[in-house]
Amino acid sequence: MAHRMVNMVVILVSLFVLGASENDDQGTKWAVLVAGSNDYVNYRHQADVCHAYQILKKGGLKDENIIVFMYDDIAYNEENPRPGVIINNPRGGNVYQGVPKDYTGDNVTTSNLLAVILGNEGGLKGGSGKVVNSGPNDHIFIYYADHGGPGVLSMPSGEDLYAKDFIEALKQKHASGTYKSMVIYVEACEAGSIFDGLLPKGLNIYVTTTSNPSESSYATYCPGIDPAIPSEYNTCLGDLYSVSWMEDSDQQNRQTETLEKQYQVVKNRTSNAEEDSSHVMEYGDINLSGEFLAVYMGATSNSKHQGKYTPSMDAQEGSLTYLTSAADQHQADLVYLKEKWLRAPEGSKEKNEARNKLDEEMSHRKHVDSNIRAIGDILFGAQNGAVVLNTIRPTGKPLVDDWDCLKTTVHSHAPQLIKRGCYQYFKQLFR
Repeated sequence: MAHRMVNMVVILVSLFVLGASENDDQGTKWAVLVAGSNDYVNYRHQADVCHAYQILKKGGLKDENIIVFMYDDIAYNEENPRPGVIINNPRGGNVYQGVPKDYTGDNVTTSNLLAVILGNEGGLKGGSGKVVNSGPNDHIFIYYADHGGPGVLSMPSGEDLYAKDFIEALKQKHASGTYKSMVIYVEACEAGSIFDGLLPKGLNIYVTTTSNPSESSYATYCPGIDPAIPSEYNTCLGDLYSVSWMEDSDQQNRQTETLEKQYQVVKNRTSNAEEDSSHVMEYGDINLSGEFLAVYMGATSNSKHQGKYTPSMDAQEGSLTYLTSAADQHQADLVYLKEKWLRAPEGSKEKNEARNKLDEEMSHRKHVDSNIRAIGDILFGAQNGAVVLNTIRPTGKPLVDDWDCLKTTVHSHAPQLIKRGCYQYFKQLFR
């Protein structure tokens, strides 16, 4: 009897040690979520990031391992028809509840973001102080949503995030040996230019982007397009690529669905929305796409969080809304301004102001287009200007060779254009 008891103890201890070993090998899941914009017109970016948080939290990730960057000027904005509530789907619930306010307002900066990724507490200025303090067996998920342009991602405060600086930070993170694998999802115009020809293989990083290096991304759930959104909203609620991966994650079993499967779902759903919609891309170590979503997003339901977040009715019903239309990111601002004008009372001060802002934006865009054409004519001649400005570098080559020159040009000529969502008018300068 005693002999059997000893054997049983040995077996139980062995199982415990084996289980602990397997758990250690799985490592900790970390996530960095970034909304790079501010102002109510950009409602969708913070809605995207809040939704992403809910998915990860429901998947079992701890708040101490989820780091959120968002300006936090949407939920209680005077234009928000539902104060304290942010939705990311016409039939969805409040995704704002419980979201950590790690880096908000003027603390949503490029320097803080890179410090967080690198685990560099000393490089932080403001914010919660949370960083990705990861180890060699850990898995990291980074998600960014906002405006972008060739070689750059927008941030609401300070300098924007340039591709070269981002890639260098990723190389540094890899060299430190402080993660096992990393997945990055990027929602932005020209998002492919951040990685194409720049992100080397062998860093154990898998990336998908909403667009290739030379095209816009698309907003969805907007006023005036299908599917209809609640009538009180005058702005887009989400971004096409983003809601596609998140609604898929809400619906599917993340323990059996791979990153590659989700990539295909998102790619198909995005391309079906518009005839000339963006092309979802893959970069980095594509072999990692065979891993399950649960490795990065979690899979288990956190009982304490169960009642706080409910996926959209579409996800609960086991179907994804077939999105037949979407708004080019560069037109989303115009949708918002037009809706403000149309909804304002006739003859009111608000209506006149809204119309003036819409006219000003249209005039500004025409002015920038005209200037770009003029620059092309001056530099390359009237016959060749348009051809040269529309020339795109071959796939696999970085956007530019001299990144310092790019930064200087942007700082000198377009310091506010990215934040206005107008950077596309300058994109041909850097090809």
